[in-house]
Amino acid sequence: MNLVKTAFKTIQPALERAVLVVDRAFSGYVQPRRARGKLILQPYVGWGTPQQVEVTGRVLLPRTLAPARKGDRRLHNARNMLRRLLSREVAGVKVMGTLDGVTVSGVSDSDGYFTLTFHPSSPLGGGWHQVSLKMEGREVSAVARVQVVAAARFGVISDLDDTVIKSDVTSLTRMLSTVLTGNARTRLPFPGVGALYRALTRDGEARNPIFYVSSSPWNLFDLLWQFLDYRRIPLGPMFLRNWGMDLLGGHGGHKHTVIERIFERFPDLPFVLVGDSGEKDPEIYAEVVHRHPNRVLAVYIRDVTEASRDEGVLKLREEVRKAGVDLVLAADSLNAASHAMAMGLITAGEYRSVLTSVARTYET
Repeated sequence: MNLVKTAFKTIQPALERAVLVVDRAFSGYVQPRRARGKLILQPYVGWGTPQQVEVTGRVLLPRTLAPARKGDRRLHNARNMLRRLLSREVAGVKVMGTLDGVTVSGVSDSDGYFTLTFHPSSPLGGGWHQVSLKMEGREVSAVARVQVVAAARFGVISDLDDTVIKSDVTSLTRMLSTVLTGNARTRLPFPGVGALYRALTRDGEARNPIFYVSSSPWNLFDLLWQFLDYRRIPLGPMFLRNWGMDLLGGHGGHKHTVIERIFERFPDLPFVLVGDSGEKDPEIYAEVVHRHPNRVLAVYIRDVTEASRDEGVLKLREEVRKAGVDLVLAADSLNAASHAMAMGLITAGEYRSVLTSVARTYET
């Protein structure tokens, strides 16, 4: 395995350059033709402070996806997943966005992505806001939700796959079956995760923000958003990855970059980090703890791997404990909730809600 990784790192630069050349040639041919057709705006979830907000999205050709239902057949779900993955992006489209009376614009890149950065004339209030989006010269519009962080006790940064939603990333065969043939209503959350996250974020004026970081491609944004909404798991900005060569760059680099951006944007806000043992979350979070003293309140790792992996995670637990941070390794949300209650992050009543949720899951 190490030889394979070393060989890939050696050829990766040349491979990326070759893909870039082919992509540019292909885009130069198809993009002008796509731009003449019917287009849609796919907004993602914006985020920021009262003084600065960032909104991203994508310009695409339309795709037909029926709303997910529990009774959908696996073949139907697989077809929808294929439509998601085979998105047809459109470059060079000017997109305008308006937030609190301020309008800015941006142009979609070769992968269809655009980014709009707002500096409101007066500070925004904390909580959810909306950005109105439209395309120049077309009757195409959309609305993006924006999470603005003003007053909060702490924030939560969470992985998604095998942390919130069961994905079986430790087994390629099971993962492909789960991801390709499931939908937003058939995919399952881990026991108690909704109750735990609701307790940590707490709805209200001083809601603690939550951010989701995943190696999943942006093509799956709608499925993940619908899953969170359907399972009553708190919504928040997602930081996914571009489909293609970006997915070959490694999970760790992407997550490190996102966490650094979030920490920089909110320099006075401490965070709870939540992940799983299936990939490199324990190592990534341990490095974050050491790199940012006094910024991490706790690290919660969902145990989804064998005992040999647990030994390595427990060694990391001792390392982060020296920095004054507890790392909790557990199979469900109950141990994390117990620790959070002991730290005063959630109340006793909220802990009981997690306990009830976990017990109900195991009963069924």
